[in-house]
Amino acid sequence: MTAIQTNPVVRLEIASQPELLAGARALIAAMAQRCGFNEIMCGQISLAVDEALCNIIKHGYNCREDERIWISISITETEPKSIKIIIEDTADQIEVSEIRSRDLDDVRPGGLGVHIIKEIMDVVEYEHRQPRGMRLTLIKTNKPSQARENKEQKT
Repeated sequence: MTAIQTNPVVRLEIASQPELLAGARALIAAMAQRCGFNEIMCGQISLAVDEALCNIIKHGYNCREDERIWISISITETEPKSIKIIIEDTADQIEVSEIRSRDLDDVRPGGLGVHIIKEIMDVVEYEHRQPRGMRLTLIKTNKPSQARENKEQKT
């Protein structure tokens, strides 16, 4: 598991309805901004979360709109600041080893959500919840070189 141990700053429960994802993206971007990430990185972090939520709705819940998804967001108060996002569901469990992107040489729409998540985030951990469901932990650290770039882009 991860070394970042913080209490959640925000906990959000949403129904598995795609139209609710815009609010979740906005919240994630705002929390990432609080960590000092630049606008581009805030958008990328919210994109990674959006991809995860879409996968839960489409694959975990088979597009059922009456299920629940829980999102916990924490930020570290020490430098370098990090954002930690935990997404939980009660969907059918799958083997963690089966969670992967399609081959990048297979050029066609869709199927790259897992790849996008892993490219953006520093830590991506999938695990089973008990008695059912999955938990995804995502961490992105605002590294010193990124923090300098963030300040330079703001001025």
